[in-house]
Formats: sequence, C-alpha cells, structure tokens
Amino acid sequence: MEDLSLHILDIVENSIDAGADRIEIKILEDIKGDLFLIGIKDNGRGMDEETIKMVIDPFFTTKTTRRVGLGLPFLAQAAKECNGDLSITSDKGMGTTVTAHFQHSHIDRKPLGDISATIIVLIAAHPDIDLIFEFKKDDSYYCVNTEEIKRDLGGVPINTPKVLKLIKEDIVEGLKITGGIHE
Repeated sequence: MEDLSLHILDIVENSIDAGADRIEIKILEDIKGDLFLIGIKDNGRGMDEETIKMVIDPFFTTKTTRRVGLGLPFLAQAAKECNGDLSITSDKGMGTTVTAHFQHSHIDRKPLGDISATIIVLIAAHPDIDLIFEFKKDDSYYCVNTEEIKRDLGGVPINTPKVLKLIKEDIVEGLKITGGIHE
C-alpha cells in the first residue's frame, strides 16, 4: 500500500466485518520523541490468542472471498522497516486494538496520505458505525466523533453529500491547524 491511510482503511473494514459498531482511530505524531503511532480500537467480535498469532501471516484470512490476508502483514512489515512494530490485543466478544508504531524520522516511513478522504469514505459507506478520529501532533489535538455529529444532525443522514462535505472540510482544517497537513 502506498500510504498509511490505506492501511487504516483496510483495518477499519476488518473491524466492521467483525461486527464493530464503534471504532476509534488515533494517530500520534511525536516529533521530539521521534514516534509516529497509529491505533485502531473496535468493539467487534474480538479474537482468541491463536487467531491473534495467525493474523500477521499473509496466508491466513478469515474471509471466504480470497485465500490471503495482506492488510495486517503489510502494516507489520512497514512498521518493522521503520524501526517500529505492530501489536494486537483482543478479547473475544469485546473487541480488538491494533497499534503500529514507526520511527517518525525514518526515511522509509510511508506518508500518512489523504486521511481525510479515508475517514469520509468510511463515514459515507458505513453511516451506522460510530467513528472517532483523533489526531495529535506534539501539543496540538483534533478530534471528530460521528456519534456527536449524528446527534446534532437531528435525523438528517450523516452520509448526505452536504454533510460529508462539511465533515471533510472540518477534518482538513483541523489537520492544518494541528500540523497534520502541510500545504
């Protein structure tokens, strides 16, 4: 995958396939600590210990539409290539947390990519999912929570084009203010 936002999209789709209806995406850029971290937490079915050990094997998948599962193995490889690692914690029936950390300054660290487009695609395709996106860069912080937005919309579907446009504009502006988007 060309950028990290595509890895995020893949993992969130896995969460949705696992029955999650609440997903938290956290991105942390710690320049002083030389850390770039992606965390994705869901309330889906979760996995047992044996499955957790197997999900980073590219020849393991729970999907019946294909024989390989490359999302987590590719993310694990991308993290390891940048002096980082991937960890997965899960409780059966409670959910899963995937955390990838990278050396921020590493020359081979993939760019984040268009995370605002990734978030909008997820909201548009899955309006019933509560999605919380948090971005922190050093002391700056931005958050969007679709549960709060849906409550404020008073019955207007969150995936209507005008609402999606407003959310995307807010994400882009929030990331500019925090330094997550460089013009």
